[in-house]
Amino acid sequence: MATVLPSVAVNAYQTLAKLSADATATPGVVPANVAGQPNFGDFLSNAVKDTVSTIKGGEQAAMKQVAGQADIVDVVTAVNNAEITLDTVVAVRDKVIGAYQDIMRMPI
Repeated sequence: MATVLPSVAVNAYQTLAKLSADATATPGVVPANVAGQPNFGDFLSNAVKDTVSTIKGGEQAAMKQVAGQADIVDVVTAVNNAEITLDTVVAVRDKVIGAYQDIMRMPI
């Protein structure tokens, strides 16, 4: 089962709520970027940065365990979080590729 970091989910929800509120204020117009809010590219960039930091945290915990400086429970937790994060990234990638292939199969 894939998980999403709570902070990422909250930010995405707040951004969508703001976009939805602005779209209802001006029917038929969806703003490209709400002032002060990150756009979708920023959202993806932040998600990738969070993913990389989680995976690095798992690697660092494993290295500390090898050196005898970390508790095994902390190492297992960090490595498990890294594995779940990687599984999430792979699942999202697969969905994006599937959506792209669906679009390419659409008749013009």
